[in-house]
Amino acid sequence: MTRVLSDSTETPDAPARRADRRHPRGLRPEQEAVLFLSRWLKAPQRIGSVAPSSRGLSRAMAREIDPSSGGIVVELGGGTGSITRALLERGLAPGRLVVVERDWTLAALLRKRFPGVKVVRGDAADLRALLRGLGIVIADAVVSSLPLLSMPRVLRRRIVEESFGVLGEHGAFVQYTYGVASPLAALDLALAGYPAQRIWANFPPAVVWRFQRLAARVARVA
Repeated sequence: MTRVLSDSTETPDAPARRADRRHPRGLRPEQEAVLFLSRWLKAPQRIGSVAPSSRGLSRAMAREIDPSSGGIVVELGGGTGSITRALLERGLAPGRLVVVERDWTLAALLRKRFPGVKVVRGDAADLRALLRGLGIVIADAVVSSLPLLSMPRVLRRRIVEESFGVLGEHGAFVQYTYGVASPLAALDLALAGYPAQRIWANFPPAVVWRFQRLAARVARVA
C-alpha cells in the first residue's frame, strides 16, 4: 500500500507531485534530475546513473531498434522515461513497448507520461513471468538501462537469461555501459556482442552494446 504524505512534508517524491499539478506534460528538466538522483540515492545498485540518460545516449539506444519489425520491444529500467521517449520518437508504436521499472515512484511517473505504453512495476529478474502476465511470450528486442556491472554476478546472469528467454531467435539485447569492456563479458554465455555506438558527448561517455545469440550472429555473418 502506498503511504500518502501531506504536501507540507518534503520527500524525494515531492518534485514529482508538484510537477504533476503544475505541468501536465511531466517534470521540468531540473525536477527530473532531482527525482532521479533521489531514487539513485535510495537504490544505487538498481539505478544505473545519478542522472537520466542524455538525449544522445537515448537516441543511440533507440537506433538499435527496428520500429518496422512489428514485434514487442521490452525496456528494462525505464527511469524517468528518457529512452522510452526516444524509442517512441524512433517510430515504435506505444502498444508495442513494454517498460519494466522496479521503483514504485518511477513506474507511476512513466504511466502518467506515456499512457499508451505498458508499464510493469516489477523486477527484471522475473521478466518472463511479468510478460506472461501480459500475454507476451516473445519479444524482438530488450533494451536495458540497468547497472548490470554493479549487480552481483548471479543476479546479472539471471536478468540476461530471463531476457534471452523472451527474445526470438534473432532478437537483440541492447545495453549501455560506461566501461570499456563488454558488460556481459564475465557471464560465459553463448552470446555474440559488439559495441554498436560510442557516445562521447554523454557524461560520462557511454558505449551502447548489442548482443545476440551466438548461433544467430554466426548465421547472419555466413
